[in-house]
Amino acid sequence: MQDFHQAVAAITKQVVSLVDKNPAPIILIDGRAASGKSHLAAELKNTLFKELEQAPRLIHMDDLYPGWEGLQLGSFYLNQQILQPLSAGKPAHWQLWDWQEGERGRAEEPGNGWREFSGGTPLIVEGCGAISRVSSELADFRVWIEAPKEIRHARWLERDGEKFNDFWHIWAAQEDEFYQQEKSQQLADLVIEN
Repeated sequence: MQDFHQAVAAITKQVVSLVDKNPAPIILIDGRAASGKSHLAAELKNTLFKELEQAPRLIHMDDLYPGWEGLQLGSFYLNQQILQPLSAGKPAHWQLWDWQEGERGRAEEPGNGWREFSGGTPLIVEGCGAISRVSSELADFRVWIEAPKEIRHARWLERDGEKFNDFWHIWAAQEDEFYQQEKSQQLADLVIEN
């Protein structure tokens, strides 16, 4: 296990070496809720931008889950709409989930929340369910981030507030099922402690 800052440096070095062979490597960052995935992804994106002089594309799994009970379906959507097309040399097309309306698409955004990525720069995907048996085969580098449950729960409450505390248990039950089935941590190339 590595700590957070060592991990950013190690992942950056790994991705830079991958870019020599593949200009659009796929990096997956997974771990349980509030373990620090978004923070790691943002730091990695900034570090890679400085190193490669091009901005990596960052996708948040929060934009793919179809609601609070959608961890499994969000992972499936990632594979179907983004990773499999990219691995076949095709552009990826996906539609963001609107948490307010409870459906795909965002009427207030141009294109109703549709996004596209054709490669040409590294792709970072962060969120619960990013690493599955299917996605791990399609990615170039996989990172699992670990944090104690008490710390994660405190971060969840600080980030989302008490009104979302009931969802903590709903989400944790899905994580238990998904990670037991997919063995995401074991599929990771790097495990870090946060």
